Amino acid sequence: MRERRAENQRVVNKRQKRFDGVLSWLYILFILFAVALIIHLFFIQVIDIKKYRVKARNQRAGQNFAVRGDIYDRNGIKLATDNVFYNVFARRADYDEDESSPEVIAKKLAPILKTSKESLLKKLNSSSQIIAVKKDIDRNTAKEIAKLHLRAISLDKKNTREYPQGTLAAHILGYYNFDADIANGVEYTAKDKLEHVENEVKFQRTQKGKIIYDFTTDPVATATNPKGQDVTLTIDAAIQHVCEKEIAKMVEEKKALRGTVLVMNPKNGEILAYAVYPSYDPNNYREATPAQIKNWTLTDVFPPGSTFKIITVASAMELGKINENSTVLDTGKTTIGNWEIKNYDYDVHPYPGHISLEYLFEHSSNIGAINIARTMSPKEFYDMLKKFGFGSKTGIDLPGESSGLLPYYSYWDQGIHATMSYGYGTSVTAMQMISAVQALANHGVRVTPHVIKYSPEEEAVKVQRTQVVSAQTAHSITRLLASAVNHGRSVIKMDKYNVAAKTGTSRKPKENTSGYTPFMYTSTIGYLPASDPQILVYVMVDSAKVGAIWGNTVAGPVFHEVTTQVARILNLKPDKVPVSKTVN
Repeated sequence: MRERRAENQRVVNKRQKRFDGVLSWLYILFILFAVALIIHLFFIQVIDIKKYRVKARNQRAGQNFAVRGDIYDRNGIKLATDNVFYNVFARRADYDEDESSPEVIAKKLAPILKTSKESLLKKLNSSSQIIAVKKDIDRNTAKEIAKLHLRAISLDKKNTREYPQGTLAAHILGYYNFDADIANGVEYTAKDKLEHVENEVKFQRTQKGKIIYDFTTDPVATATNPKGQDVTLTIDAAIQHVCEKEIAKMVEEKKALRGTVLVMNPKNGEILAYAVYPSYDPNNYREATPAQIKNWTLTDVFPPGSTFKIITVASAMELGKINENSTVLDTGKTTIGNWEIKNYDYDVHPYPGHISLEYLFEHSSNIGAINIARTMSPKEFYDMLKKFGFGSKTGIDLPGESSGLLPYYSYWDQGIHATMSYGYGTSVTAMQMISAVQALANHGVRVTPHVIKYSPEEEAVKVQRTQVVSAQTAHSITRLLASAVNHGRSVIKMDKYNVAAKTGTSRKPKENTSGYTPFMYTSTIGYLPASDPQILVYVMVDSAKVGAIWGNTVAGPVFHEVTTQVARILNLKPDKVPVSKTVN
């Protein structure tokens, strides 16, 4: 028995010793933990105090939301701007029986919101926890409400984009949706600049959103919304108005599908006007149809027709195949494969014979253009068309541009080679067409078209210059076009200015299948004064249905009216010497 007790005592002692050892280790670990905690707190409160102060400051940091910059035309007319509105909300959780009761709130707010107390009280008694009392109130009304200090009422600030000129230049400006951050037009391409704030003011707020003022806080800055940079366009609002009015009038008169007028300064690629019809009001873009919003002049392609003969003749001349005084055989009609091609005036001039280039432009000779194209190999012609920019985007600073359709020269057969010469072998955008002819109006140098005014530094990056043809070729084509207009009887002829221009008519292809519709594309492109081009104008009308459907009868009158008014607006110097009348 005594031995058994001794054994039990040894077991107890052993357990006690083990417990004391564990307790000692726990004590040591606790001491180490306490030391580590002290060191950590020391680093937080002494060594890293700046880091945690910055972190705390960032958690309390706030800033007023930025408004987008304004958009102006080249003369300082405001085309787009931000307007700040407020939404008024009531919170049921903050109602009480005194100053924040629905009855008191309705009584105080009704006169400010210009509504009846009864209708407001009915809204405030809604079962919703957050009640939309009134949306889109102005800044002054919001200030009056804020002065009431109603605990259950809050004001939610928001931006809306406004377009003071309504539908003017809608397809250039585009629109901006603040809620979804969706944009179009310049609102999209200039987004970074319009939203870039250089001196952004930051401050600290309490948990409830009140501003914490200290010696560094600017009370004026905290009450002011920072603003993005303004953007100035190359558009002239007066010229834009003229173009929109004239194209709308012609489209409606001819019951056409759509139309466009582009006006460019050929010396620097600046777009002075960009009229697209049908149009829409960007203030109410949600109510517009996709067809109205779409800038089809950049996205849709079409056969350019006889205006393309300018490019054909210029290409052959640049390659040395012809010169300004060359003649070409015009048989009136020809057959390629199973296709018979003839001039539009074949019944009047069945066999013109050897014609001058001036005659080719004046009478829009298809056969003459074909025979000139045949002086070039498919590769030579193709390479020249690529230099003029066909088959590639122009690089204009607007979204959605198409590259057009230009088949590679190895796929050309005799038919494509021939029809390419008078504008049927390729499909172009309206912007590609005006960009190509711009080179001829600018001593052979093609300049990137653009609608945004750039600083010299920005222009060096965004605006490219490419020598397409020699200055000699460009001047020869200009003289030939101006002479053809002056000797002809086209409506595009002007009394005071020599106009280098060409009309065009092309059949409208069917969509998603081969063949043509009964409708036509009618167009006119030209520049003036021919001696020193200052403006380049392109008019295109799609699917006119009333009267004679030709480039000269549909697009021509619009071209004449636009150039007449633009010359007056810009005060262009006439270059036509008036014919003196002899007195007998």
